[in-house]
Amino acid sequence: MKQTAIVIAPGRGTYNREELGYLTRYHGNKSALIDAFDTYRRAQGQPPLSELDTAARFSGAVHTRGDNASALIHACAYCDFLSIDRDKFEILGVTGNSMGWYIALTCAGALNPMNGLRVVNTMGTLMQEQMIGGQVIYPFMDSNWQVIPGAREKTLAKVSQIAARPDHALDLSIDLGGMLVLAGNAAGLAAFEVEIPQLQDRFPMRLPNHAGFHTALQATVAKLGQSQLDQCLFDQPQLPLIDGRGAIWRPKSSDLAALRDYTLDHQVTKTYDFTTAIRTAAREFMPDVFIILGPGATLGGAVAQSLILSHWRGWFGKASVQTSEPPRLLSMGRADQRDLILG
Repeated sequence: MKQTAIVIAPGRGTYNREELGYLTRYHGNKSALIDAFDTYRRAQGQPPLSELDTAARFSGAVHTRGDNASALIHACAYCDFLSIDRDKFEILGVTGNSMGWYIALTCAGALNPMNGLRVVNTMGTLMQEQMIGGQVIYPFMDSNWQVIPGAREKTLAKVSQIAARPDHALDLSIDLGGMLVLAGNAAGLAAFEVEIPQLQDRFPMRLPNHAGFHTALQATVAKLGQSQLDQCLFDQPQLPLIDGRGAIWRPKSSDLAALRDYTLDHQVTKTYDFTTAIRTAAREFMPDVFIILGPGATLGGAVAQSLILSHWRGWFGKASVQTSEPPRLLSMGRADQRDLILG
C-alpha cells in the first residue's frame, strides 16, 4: 500500500563538505539531464555542475557562492525528486525552504527542468553579484526541541529595537522551525551579535556567503530578476505547491501571473515562513510522511521542529520524533533513510 507524502526541497546551505560528489554518486544514471544543465552553465560562462561536484576537494569560497551553490543544490534535489519510488509513495504536494521554493516549482511542474535551472541560477547569480546584507541564525527552542518560554518574543523585540536605529537594517528573514533566521546590513547584524545572549556555544551564527534574503534589502535583486525571467517560463503546476506564506497553488487553477509575481517579488523581499508552510502541509494534506530532498540532511531538524510547533501526531520534542514508528520524516540526504524512499 502506498504512503502519502509531502516533499520538501532544501535551501542554500545544504551542499557542504560532506556532500561533495552527491550528484555523481547518486545520479550517474541521469547523465542526459546533468549534461543539459552543464551546457546551460557553460553558456553563462559558469563552471558546469558536474565539474563542481567532482572537484578534488571542497572549497567554501567556490561551492558556497550563490551562483554555484544554488544551481548545484537545485540539480541534486530535483534528481532526488525524480528518484522517489512512486509505487511506494503518492506525492500530495511540494514545498521548500527559501531557495527551495524554486526547486519546489520545478518538482511540481510549474517550471520545466531547464526553466527551473534558469530561474534558480539567475536568482543565485544576482544574489551573489549584488551581495546585499547578510544572515544570522538564532534559536528559540532548546536542544530537546522544546520552546524556551518568551525567547522568540524577546529575540524579535531586540530585532525591532535594532532596526529602529539610524542606518541599522535587521528583519526576520526565515521562520525556520525552532530557529529565527535574521537578515540585515552590517550595522544591524553586528549590533544583534553583540547584544543578544550567546547560546549553545555557537549562536548567534553568521551564515557565510548568504545575502539578506527575504527582506526589503533585496528589492534590487527582485527587480533584476523580474527583468530577466519572463512569464512564459511558468506553467500550471501538476502537483499542489505550498509557498512561504502557507498559501496553496493548485493544479489547473493557479494564476500564473500571480505565481510569477510571488516568486520574483514577495518571496524575495518578504519573510519566508517555512514553519507555516509545513503546518499548512500537515493540516491540509494530512500526509503519512514528509520526504526531504537532498543534498544534506540539515533541514530535518527544522521540519521536525515545525511539526512539533504544529502539534502533529502528538510530537512534543526531539524524543517523540526520534522514536516515531514507523518513521514519519525521511531525508534523502541520509544514507540510512535514502533506501526507504528509492525504488
